[in-house]
Amino acid sequence: MSNQIAVSADKCIGCGLCFKACPFNAISMAERPTHPRKLKLAVIDMHTCTFCGACVDSCKNIGAITMIKDAPAVLDTDLSAYRGVWVYAEQRHGEISPVVYELLNEGAVLARKLSVPLSAVLIGDNIEAKAQDLIHHGADKVYLFDAPLFIEFQDDSYSDVLSHLIVEEKPEIVLMGATNIGRSFASRVAARIRTGLTADCTALDIDPTTRNLMQTRPAFGGNIMATILSPRHRPQMSTVRHKVFKPAVKDSSRTGTIIKKGVNTATIVNRTKFLGFIKDTTAKVNLSDADIIVSGGRGLGKTEGFTLIDELAEALGGAVGSSRAAVDAGWIPYSHQVGQTGRTVSPKIYFACGISGQIQHQVGMGSSEIIVAINKDPSCPMMKMATFAIEGDLYEVIPWIIKEIKKARGCQI
Repeated sequence: MSNQIAVSADKCIGCGLCFKACPFNAISMAERPTHPRKLKLAVIDMHTCTFCGACVDSCKNIGAITMIKDAPAVLDTDLSAYRGVWVYAEQRHGEISPVVYELLNEGAVLARKLSVPLSAVLIGDNIEAKAQDLIHHGADKVYLFDAPLFIEFQDDSYSDVLSHLIVEEKPEIVLMGATNIGRSFASRVAARIRTGLTADCTALDIDPTTRNLMQTRPAFGGNIMATILSPRHRPQMSTVRHKVFKPAVKDSSRTGTIIKKGVNTATIVNRTKFLGFIKDTTAKVNLSDADIIVSGGRGLGKTEGFTLIDELAEALGGAVGSSRAAVDAGWIPYSHQVGQTGRTVSPKIYFACGISGQIQHQVGMGSSEIIVAINKDPSCPMMKMATFAIEGDLYEVIPWIIKEIKKARGCQI
């Protein structure tokens, strides 16, 4: 059941108190020409309403507005009723997110330890062809929601169908990628079904005696690693960072079951409206999948410094990354940010140019095979953790590296 709010035409006296009380301008006062006393009627825009309840409070003396909040799903308190490992198969514009294949690989490990099937949940429009691909990558079952309503990701519609499916099928573990989408709606699903959620996990395991999921994540800015349990609630939900697990290997001989689920679109209310998708054209190489990343930080000192970073990345065939400080300064879009509040990457070579290397940044790139740090400060954390540390002015060092790369390739300088 979705949130519901209604105005009683019989009780509403058109006083306008709810109109004044609504902080989101979701209420208008409509004329009622046929009313014997010509009283106006409060009308609520369901696409704008956030169900905050301010209008209900303002109308409590009249009682013309009633609201029923989406009651949390009543889950079975018998934990033994929950079985199975689920992976939310995030997709965007018909393409499965790379983190899904990593989750299928790790999900299969957890499923084997629990002796249960591994399932994937796929939501989208005209997306059925991707269901078989999930089976080829390890899923035993795929729950498929395929409808025009899901052509673009929106929190309300996606969380509605997933939370109801969880109540219906009772999985014991639900895994999602710690992507922009996963972070946005995993918490909504957990809140609706009244269970816990551990975000940004970097390791998962099973306690064989209790079947509890051991969810490990960085805490206190990455200074410690905490293992979190949900011993009294099911399902156990986690979002997992990209690149912390190896992707599942495709096996075209695998078979599985595709379960098509119907959707009553009339009961789903989207409180947001999708306006359009604007692609980031500044990224020439996908940051998450790049083998070589050149990142710039506060040490660049100015926006123009990323022209040099971009030139080095292009010479190496790599992607451009950044620290949070550079993003906060407005020098580069957030989509390039590496770190605890940005992307987790694991390239073969990571260049850290003018980045001091605070723990929050290390969380996002610490698993890189080779780290090359360029910095004036030899004592900063990044220089200490680097495979190769180059002390000096990056505006002198980087042009020299670019020159040597071009020389080695026989390019004209």
